[in-house]
Amino acid sequence: QVQLVESGGGLVQAGGSLRLSCAASTYSGYIMGWFRQAPGIEREFVAAINWSGLKVDYADSVKGRFTISRDNAKSTVYLQMNSLKLEDTDVYYCALRLRDSLGVEAGAYDYWGQGTQVTVSS
Repeated sequence: QVQLVESGGGLVQAGGSLRLSCAASTYSGYIMGWFRQAPGIEREFVAAINWSGLKVDYADSVKGRFTISRDNAKSTVYLQMNSLKLEDTDVYYCALRLRDSLGVEAGAYDYWGQGTQVTVSS
């Protein structure tokens, strides 16, 4: 059973930064992604990274502000979020995909964390 545990969410002012972390119990060779979701809205792709870290993908809404990275020695993936905006307020989820290719659809991922709340205030 794969377990993903997110941390690092919280309350931050607009323009500020947060770093989310996701520790995985099973990690080797898999695609890791971040998604976010507001109540009543479909889960939205944020970023994904392959095993080597050489392939990444971002949603247009976060390009230039968010950076996904991973530390394979620690079985952890990170999401550095800078220049946060009010519209970045959401629950953020870490996800693991049992394939070699990056995926941008929630249905392409096989395991999910419990989510961590990010709230951006004015």
